[in-house]
Amino acid sequence: MDVRPSALALTPLLLFLALFFGSGLYFTLQGEEMGFYQLRAPVAILPALALAAWIAHRRGVKPGDVLLRGMGHPNIMTMCLIFLLAGAFAYVSQAIGAVDAVVTLGIGAVPSSLLLPGLFVVASLISLAIGSSMGTIAAVVPIALGVADASGLDRALVLGAVIGGAMFGDNLSVISDTTIAATRSQGAEMRDKFRENFKIALPAALATMLLLAFLGDPAPVTTDEATSPWLVLPYVLVLALALSGLDVILVLGIGLALAGAFGLALSPDYGLVQYAGDIWTGFEGMTEILLLSLLIGGVGALMKAAGGLEWLARTIARLARGHQGRRTGEFSMAALSATADVFTANNTVAILVSGDVARDIAQRHGISPRRAASVLDIFACVPQGLLPYGAQILLAAGLASVSPLALAGSVFYCWILALVAMGFIAWPRREPALAAEPAGPGAP
Repeated sequence: MDVRPSALALTPLLLFLALFFGSGLYFTLQGEEMGFYQLRAPVAILPALALAAWIAHRRGVKPGDVLLRGMGHPNIMTMCLIFLLAGAFAYVSQAIGAVDAVVTLGIGAVPSSLLLPGLFVVASLISLAIGSSMGTIAAVVPIALGVADASGLDRALVLGAVIGGAMFGDNLSVISDTTIAATRSQGAEMRDKFRENFKIALPAALATMLLLAFLGDPAPVTTDEATSPWLVLPYVLVLALALSGLDVILVLGIGLALAGAFGLALSPDYGLVQYAGDIWTGFEGMTEILLLSLLIGGVGALMKAAGGLEWLARTIARLARGHQGRRTGEFSMAALSATADVFTANNTVAILVSGDVARDIAQRHGISPRRAASVLDIFACVPQGLLPYGAQILLAAGLASVSPLALAGSVFYCWILALVAMGFIAWPRREPALAAEPAGPGAP
């Protein structure tokens, strides 16, 4: 049955944010060092889940069925499996000394002032090649943690550089889900969208690298000379497999098996029992973010079924109709895409939800398909790299045992990308004649 759009359907997520951030701020102001860990996110979301179910029931939706479909969605299940495998691979790699080997053989030769920009570039290239920010974070974060511990750099800064690089590639890669969704929904060619996107992403990336070069206190990387260079191979093979285009789940599964095999072969004190225990410990470290992801998926499905996302799309489209001009249209699409991502915590889903409305806005305001696809993709990726309850930050926070909120403030690339993109939208430029592209009604 069709459900009328409703703003009330969006309130469960607002309740979750109020409880989670409110309690964290309260305990922090009370002097609690781990203020944001006093009320765990999977517990804070339970009242929001109850509210979402009640609203859905009141609007004639069967909340139980919708909740289970949302929690069991293939995207959510895939994400949870990645969490588990990434946690196990990271912990086993650390236990056998692979991270120390990487730092000793590679990172130790890099000037300390270039460690942060270097990690950003590495993550950017890998993400651009494989089209997956999650796969990039899972592969690079264990190495980044070794760099942070060896150099004395703040973990949040190091992980922020990796997440920023991962989002750079996620936004630009032609094989990324977000690129595919944005170009298909707007009727644009991938190469045209890439060129349009690159003009905005490159200045943001260069500014980020410059900023990262001046951040942190450069310290010489201390290395362990006794580390076996063969322990680097599991990481090298994982990165090679990821770059070959192999599915991230297979990459992490193979990496976990290789890490265990090299540990058993090269570490005399490492046995099968310890290997199995380390896998379980890695799983345990990801329990919180796995539960939160499942529950977020359920709440998001309930909000959508109750008409919340439809209300959001229609409201922004209605506001855009009252004003003419390219800038109004592009800012409207940016607001639509970013807000949808905040409420879904999934940039691909946000683009799919926003696609039809954004295309209508583009046609009304004379915006080319390539430009519309670029704006949609950028402003879905910007909040996705900053949401403390988004998959990217949750994965990095789980691997590093740091607060997701601390990471959100350290992903400088996403903040800079937002500023650069808004500057491009606001910059006055002449509107060429329409019909410059066969895929859309006009050119930017």
